[in-house]
Amino acid sequence: MPMPFSAHEDHNLPLQKFESMLKTNDVYFFDSEDFQEIIHHYLNIGKVSLAKKALQISLKQHPASTELKLLKVEILVFENHFDQAENLLEELQFLESTNEEIFIQKANIYSKQDKHSKAIELLSQAISMTNDNSSIYSLLGMEYLFVDDFLSAKNAFIQCLSEDFEDYGALYNAVYCFDYLEDYDGAIEFLNDYLNKNPYCEIAWHQLGMQFGYKGRHKEALSCFDFAVYSDDTFVGAYLERGRSLERLKRYNEAIENYEITLELEDPTSFAYLRIGKCHQRLGNMELAKKFYYKTVYEDPLLDKGWIAITDFYYKQKNYEKALHYINKAINIDSENVLYWKRCAKINAHMSLYIEASHAYKKTLELGNYELQTYLSWTDLMLEHYDYDVAVNYLLQALEFYPDHADLEYRLAGMYYMLKEQSNGDFYLKKALEHNFEEKETMEILFPEVYNQEAVKNIISSFKNPST
Repeated sequence: MPMPFSAHEDHNLPLQKFESMLKTNDVYFFDSEDFQEIIHHYLNIGKVSLAKKALQISLKQHPASTELKLLKVEILVFENHFDQAENLLEELQFLESTNEEIFIQKANIYSKQDKHSKAIELLSQAISMTNDNSSIYSLLGMEYLFVDDFLSAKNAFIQCLSEDFEDYGALYNAVYCFDYLEDYDGAIEFLNDYLNKNPYCEIAWHQLGMQFGYKGRHKEALSCFDFAVYSDDTFVGAYLERGRSLERLKRYNEAIENYEITLELEDPTSFAYLRIGKCHQRLGNMELAKKFYYKTVYEDPLLDKGWIAITDFYYKQKNYEKALHYINKAINIDSENVLYWKRCAKINAHMSLYIEASHAYKKTLELGNYELQTYLSWTDLMLEHYDYDVAVNYLLQALEFYPDHADLEYRLAGMYYMLKEQSNGDFYLKKALEHNFEEKETMEILFPEVYNQEAVKNIISSFKNPST
C-alpha cells in the first residue's frame, strides 16, 4: 500500500492530486487548507457532488476542523437543508463563541428564509468579532437592500469600501443607493472622495459621469468619461456614455466615432447601431440613418425601440404606409406601450383609416393614458367622420379628468349643436366662454356652420359685452 504524502510537496498540484486519488484506491493526505481550496473550487464551478465528496474525505482526515465544518454548513444551506445547517452551527458556536464566520453563516440562513432583520442583527454582531470587516459590511448592505433601507445599505457599502477600496461590487451598490435616494450631489461628493484615493478607477469615473449626466451637467460628464477611457481604453461602457454626452452637446460626429469604437471592441450591439442612426438623422444623413436603423433591428429583432426609430423616420418623411408597417412590428413586441398606440393612431388618421385610428386611441385609454391631447385628437377625428354621439360620450368622460376645461367644453357645445340639442349646446358654450373667452375661435374653426348661427353669435356677444 502506498505511503500517504502531503499535497504540500507541490503547492501547485493539490487539485490534480485529489482528482488522481478519486480515480484510484490510493489515499493521499491533504492539509485542511488544501481541502478548503479544493472544495471552494468545485463549488465555484458548480460541481457540488465533487465538493461534497472532497468534504467527506476532508472531515475524515480533519474531523476537528471548524473551517471544513463551516464549508459543510455552506453546502447544506446551498441545498436548503437549513435545520441540519443550524444544528451544526449551534455545535460550532458552543466550541467557538467568537468565531464571526459562524454568525455570518447563521445570517445567510436567515436571509434565505427572508428573515432579513435577524440576518442584520447577526451580521452586526459578527462585525465586532474581527478586524477584517469589509466582506461583512458588504453582506450587511445587501440585507439592508432586501428590506428597502437604502440609507443604511449605502452606509454599509461605504464602510466596506473604507476597508477595501477595490471592492467594486460595493462601489456599484453604494452608487445604486445614492441613485435610488436621488442624492446625486451626495453621490458626486462620495465618488470624488473615492477617486482621491483611487484616481485610476475607471468604474468610479464612469459612475461619476453618470451622476453629472443625471444633473444635466454634460460637459462635466464628458470629462469623467474621458478619464474612464484613459484609465481603461477597452471600457465599452465608458465609450457608450461618452457618445451619449457628446450627443447631448450636439457633437454628433464625435458621438458616432465613440459608438463605432464599441463596435470594434466587442460584438456589435443594437444600442450602438441605434445611437449611430439617431446621430446621422440629426446630421441630415438620412440614408445612413436608415441603414443603421435597419442594422439595429437586424441585430436585435425584438428591440422595439429599433422599430420605433424606423417608424418615426418614415413618419417624418410622410411615408405613412411604411410607418404603419413598422409601428405594428413595435406593438407586436410591446402591446402595452401607450406611446406606440398613440403613434399608431396618428399614422392611421393620416391614412384616413378611421376605424383603425379610433381603435388605437381607444387602446391608449384602456392602458390608462388619459392625457387631454388624446381626448382632443380622438374626438376631433370623430368630428371629421360625423360620429357626434360617440364623441360626446368621450368628451364627457374627459371632463371628469379635466373639469372646467374650455377646449373640451367648446367641442361639447359644438357636438351638441350638431346633434340639434340646443339647450346642451348653449349650456356648454356658456361654460366654455366663462372659463376661457379667448379660445372662442375653437368654435369658428371646428364648427363654422354652428358659429355662424345667430343664437350662437348672440351668446358669444353677451360674454363680450356683459352689460347687454
